[in-house]
Amino acid sequence: MAENGEEKLLAVARHIAKTLGHNNHNMADDILQIFSNFDGRFSKEKLSEDGAGNDPMGCAALEQTLNSLDRRISRHVSSDAPIWSNSADSTSFLAAIDELVATIDDWSPLADDKTVGACLLRADDMLQQAMFRAEDEFRSLMELGGESFDLTRGNGESTRNDDSLFDSNDDEEDEDLIPVAQPVADYDVVIDALPPATVNDLREIAKRMVAAGFGKECSHAYGGCRREFLEESLSRLGLQKLSISEVHKMPWQELEDEIERWTKASKVTLRILFPSERRLCDRVFSGFSSSAAADLSFMEVCRGSAIQLLNFADAVAIGSRSPERLFRVLDVFETMRDLIPEFESLFSDQYCAFLVNEAITIWKRLGEAIRGIFMELENLISRDPAKAAVPGGGLHPITRYVMNYLRAACRSRQTLELVFQENVLSIKDYPKLDDRLQPNSSLSVQIAWIMDLLERNLEAKSKIYKDPALCFVFMMNNGRYIVQKAKDSELGALLGDDWIRKHTAKVRQCHVSYQRSSWNKLLGYLKVENNGSISMAAKPMKEKLKLFNLHFEEICRIQSQWFVFDEQLREEIRISLEKILLPAYGSFIGRFHNVPELGKNADKYIKFGMEDIEARLNDLFQGSSGSNGGRK
Repeated sequence: MAENGEEKLLAVARHIAKTLGHNNHNMADDILQIFSNFDGRFSKEKLSEDGAGNDPMGCAALEQTLNSLDRRISRHVSSDAPIWSNSADSTSFLAAIDELVATIDDWSPLADDKTVGACLLRADDMLQQAMFRAEDEFRSLMELGGESFDLTRGNGESTRNDDSLFDSNDDEEDEDLIPVAQPVADYDVVIDALPPATVNDLREIAKRMVAAGFGKECSHAYGGCRREFLEESLSRLGLQKLSISEVHKMPWQELEDEIERWTKASKVTLRILFPSERRLCDRVFSGFSSSAAADLSFMEVCRGSAIQLLNFADAVAIGSRSPERLFRVLDVFETMRDLIPEFESLFSDQYCAFLVNEAITIWKRLGEAIRGIFMELENLISRDPAKAAVPGGGLHPITRYVMNYLRAACRSRQTLELVFQENVLSIKDYPKLDDRLQPNSSLSVQIAWIMDLLERNLEAKSKIYKDPALCFVFMMNNGRYIVQKAKDSELGALLGDDWIRKHTAKVRQCHVSYQRSSWNKLLGYLKVENNGSISMAAKPMKEKLKLFNLHFEEICRIQSQWFVFDEQLREEIRISLEKILLPAYGSFIGRFHNVPELGKNADKYIKFGMEDIEARLNDLFQGSSGSNGGRK
């Protein structure tokens, strides 16, 4: 062995002289002379090319080493039994790989020598065979280690002992049922999917594969095994692999359910599964000079699942802008917003950075989708035709739909403020929004614009009614509903107190206009001109009372079929009518009794008593079945 070591030393010195003086023979001789003067073993005879060629002991020693390593490695490579089933075999196999890699490193500087080069080619072939077997052993260890982990019980380190992450539906007879995620309140969970001993064995193999230049192959093998675990986990969380076109073709009810499953699965994946995989990668590939192997392996494991989650969110973002989809799109938007910090934390390395960019892009695209849905709501209001009138001047369906829609939407005011805020550059801007109303915010302007469109649409619909009084009842009903839905809610906070006061005043004005258009003419019949001659008033008073009876009965008959949905508003109208009608009617009847020609036969002409007038007024605006438009 000493001779072998000295020959290797001479070979290295000879290679140095040859390399440095390859363009100048005299320089090479000078270098050899310097080596000879430095150590007697470096005589010019021993260092000369001729001497090297005539004394093959160095190459013979290399060949002898390779022969020995070949026998040791071949014994393991050709074995049908798993190498890691026996600790002695695994130790021997790793030691042989270490020696082979060291031999190749030692002799590589002399690769220009034909004999050494041939030996190195043989060594590379041996190393490749060893790496193929090492990769197989690596994969087998991962698969066997994974079998010891029961997915449905949530093995590993966890702050929860009773809850499982997944429902495997083992008790269900129908194997086609989609398993669903169990509720997870605490995401401080780490899954140790491989036993510590297996992790140590994997680390030792990984070190050899990386040192031998087979780092990518190692990462591919690692990624393939762990990727299957993640895909199974997503399946157990109820998430299907869907293309964008398949998402767009799904019926809305099915898509709603799928979004709900996606929301749960995304949170579990980004907060439990991916961090657990990152931790496992770091343990398997610890002790390396750089994190490249761990980063590449983590990318191999998580890329497919991460893209699956992102593609679904993207499909939702570029899908239909129908207004009814707003709330589920908001769910996806908020989930992406909440998970972007996890994306940034987990995928910060060179291999995965594109996932962070993609997540942020899709999050912004979801914001565009939400703004598009509001535009579609505007179009829906503007295009709603003014055709058939609502019976009895009741609530129009568009009023009820829009107000309930906006009221529900404004429960997510903070999110919508972010969506409509101009020049939002990143998720970091979100925490700046608080519970205080943003004055003249883009969202408040958007909501006010929608309310203006609704009001104009209702005004156009009111023109359908031929009776002006019914037109004002329709506007009263819908205006009152709008104000009530806006008050004491996030919607009202966005619109502002001035807006509510202004529209409350509009409802009052409609009330006044209704009263004038419907009852002023009737009140005119109760006016008596005082010309000083009571007897002269008998005939006109009989005529006026007759007209009053006729018109009052007609008004009550018609308006009892009209509808005012709000009891308080109905009471306000009744009281206001009593205030103007009862005193005038009482005064007229009193005068009627005072006319000598009429007083003794007053009951013949007076059809309604004061109680009758009150009773008839109480019957107004009760509506017929189906005319009230429903209030919700």
